[in-house]
Amino acid sequence: MTTKALKKKKPNDQPTQAQAQAQAQAKKPGAKPAPVAKSGGAPANTKRVVELSEHIVEVVSDSGEGAQRCGQSLAAIAARMGNGIWTVEIIPAEIQPPARSIAGGSGNRVRMATDRVTNGGDEADLIVAFNEQVLLGRVHVHELKPGCIILLESKWRTDGDPEIEAAYTQTYSELVDSGYVVHEIPMEIECLKYVADARRGKNMFALGMLSSIYSLDMQIAREQIAFIFASKDKNIIDSNIMLLEAGHTWAEKNLDIKFRIPPTKLREPQIVVNGNLALGLGVMASGMEICAMYPITPATSASHYLSEVFESVGGVVHQAEDEIAACAFAVGASYAGKCAVTITSGPGLALKQEVIGLAVMTEIPLVVVNVQRGGPSTGLPTKTEQGDLLFACFGGHGDNPKVVMAVSDIEDCFYSMITARKIAETFNTVVIVLTDASLASAQQPFPRPNISEDWMAPPFDQSPIPEGLVPYDWDHRTGLARRFIPGQPGGMHCLTGLAHDRKSCVAYDPDINHEGILHRSLKLAALQKTLKTPPVFGEREGDLLIVGWGSTKGSIEEAISRLRKDGHKVSSLHLRFIQPMPSGIKEILSRFDQVMTVEGNWSDSLDHELIDEENRRYSELALLLRARFLVDVDCWTEVRGRPIKPGSIVRAAVQRLQGKG
Repeated sequence: MTTKALKKKKPNDQPTQAQAQAQAQAKKPGAKPAPVAKSGGAPANTKRVVELSEHIVEVVSDSGEGAQRCGQSLAAIAARMGNGIWTVEIIPAEIQPPARSIAGGSGNRVRMATDRVTNGGDEADLIVAFNEQVLLGRVHVHELKPGCIILLESKWRTDGDPEIEAAYTQTYSELVDSGYVVHEIPMEIECLKYVADARRGKNMFALGMLSSIYSLDMQIAREQIAFIFASKDKNIIDSNIMLLEAGHTWAEKNLDIKFRIPPTKLREPQIVVNGNLALGLGVMASGMEICAMYPITPATSASHYLSEVFESVGGVVHQAEDEIAACAFAVGASYAGKCAVTITSGPGLALKQEVIGLAVMTEIPLVVVNVQRGGPSTGLPTKTEQGDLLFACFGGHGDNPKVVMAVSDIEDCFYSMITARKIAETFNTVVIVLTDASLASAQQPFPRPNISEDWMAPPFDQSPIPEGLVPYDWDHRTGLARRFIPGQPGGMHCLTGLAHDRKSCVAYDPDINHEGILHRSLKLAALQKTLKTPPVFGEREGDLLIVGWGSTKGSIEEAISRLRKDGHKVSSLHLRFIQPMPSGIKEILSRFDQVMTVEGNWSDSLDHELIDEENRRYSELALLLRARFLVDVDCWTEVRGRPIKPGSIVRAAVQRLQGKG
C-alpha cells in the first residue's frame, strides 16, 4: 500500500528556519552531505553540530511498540536539560488497530526549543517510523515538512512477504522522490543483539538514536529510564538502558546528523507533567477531598492518577457504576461538607446534566471537569475538539446558571482547579472547567508550584445555625445564602430539587419561583464583578483581533507574533471565563476593524454555494460574542481532531485581512 499524496518538492517550497540553518551548515568548507544510512553503513568521520532554536520530532509505530513512551521520554530528557518542550500524542481511533495500517499509527510529537514552548507547532522536521505504513499515515495528513528527515525501520525491505517488500520499496522510492531525506535504520537487527523480542526494544533504541542526534545528556537519559521503570525489576531497567546506549552508539557511528538545541538556564525548579496529571495535582492542592468518576477517554488518566496518590493526602476516589451515579455521589459528598469534583468527557457531561441541575437548584458546590473530545455521540474518542462550549453554558433543562471556565495550557490545568474550588464554595454553585484531549496528554514544563494555604477554602463553619436563619436566606444584592450541611445544630431542613422557598419547602407560587431563579442568577453577576478584564496580546487597537479560548492560546499567540513581525496590525484576546464573561470585552472588540474567533469547533464557510449570511452556522464563541455584544464577529475553525497549528492561523488571518476570509 502506497500513497498518491506524495509529491515532488516544488522549486518554490521555502525551507523552514531549522532546515535553512542545517543547509547553511552543510555548505561550509569541508562539510559533507548526510549519508543515507543502511545496515552496515560506513561510520561518519566528522560530524558538524548544527545549532537550532527548535525542532519538531515525531516517533510513530504500530500500537504496542512503545513509540509514545519513546516520545514522552525524549521530551522529559530535553526538559530536564532546560529546553522548552510541548508534546502531542498520536493516537489511533481504534484501541487495537491492525498492524502496518495507515490509520493505525501510534506515537508522539515532541517540539523542543531553546525557549518556552506553548503548542505543538507546525509540521515535523524529523520522524522516526517503525514501518512505512504508519509513516504514510502522517504523510497523508500533511504532518511532515518538505525535506523532513525520516529514520525508517528497514526490516520490511527483506521481510519475506512479497507484498510487504513491494509496498516498502515503492513507498521508499516515492518518499525520496518527494524530497524527503530517508535514512533506513536496521532497528530490528540491532535490537535482536540485545533482546529476544525487538518489539519491546525498538523504542529505547530509537530514544538512544535521538539522544545522539540532538546531543542530549546521556546520564540524564539513563536516569529518565530508571525513573520510568522504577517499579520494575533491575534487570528490566538495565536492559532498557543497554538498548538506549546501543541506539546512541549506532547513531554516532552510522548517522552524520548532529543537532543541538541550546537550553535556557533554569531560574527555578520545574515540573514536567501532562494536562490530566496537572488536573490531579490541582485537585489535591485545592483541598478537594472527593473525586467521583466513571472511566471515559480522554479524561480517565486524571482519575487514575488520583486513585494512586489521593489517599495519601486524605482524599477518596470513587468509581461509580455510571456517569450519572458518579455525579450524584459527588453532589452528595459536597452536600455533606466535602467539596467534590467529577471528571469526565463530552458524553459523560451529557449524562450528568440532570444531577448538575439538582446541584444548581439546591445550591450545592460542585466542580465538573470536562476533557473535551470530538462528537457528537461516541464521535472521536481519541481526538481533540472544542465542541462542548455552548453545551457547558446552556446544557440542562430550565434556567440552569453555571460558571464555565476554560483551561489554556498545562500550568493552567493545575491552577484552574484551585480557582474552581474557591468559586464553587464561595458562590455555592456548579463550576464547569473545560479542557480537551490535546491538553490531557500534552506535556509542558512549568515552575514547581509553591503550595499555599490560601489555595484552600477555609474550614467549613459548623457552628449552630442562628435562630430564624433559613437554608436559602438569599442576599438581595448577591443572591448568596449561608451553606447548611447535615448535622449542624439548628440547620435541619428538607433538601429538594423541586422549586422551593427560602425555607426549602416545596412551593409553586409564581412569585416564589421568580425569587429563586432571580437569586440563583444573581450569583453569576456577583462573580462577574470580581473578574479582571483579560489582557490583549499585542497592541490595544489595530486591523484584526483574534479571540480564542481554551487550548488554542499558545498557537494563537505564536501566530500573532509571526504576523506582527511581518508588519500586520493584529492582536489577540484569550478568554478564561466564558460564563460569566469579564467586563471590558466589548470595549476591546470596538478598537479593532475586524474581529475573528479561532476555535476547534464547527462553523460554516461562506465559500460553499449553499451558505450565506442568513443560514450560516457560526462557531460557538463567535455566536456568544455576537449575541452578547452585538458586534460583527467572524470566525475561523478546524475540526480535524488535532491541535490547531500556528501556521494555519497565520494563513487564516492573512486571508481575513485581505478580505478573502
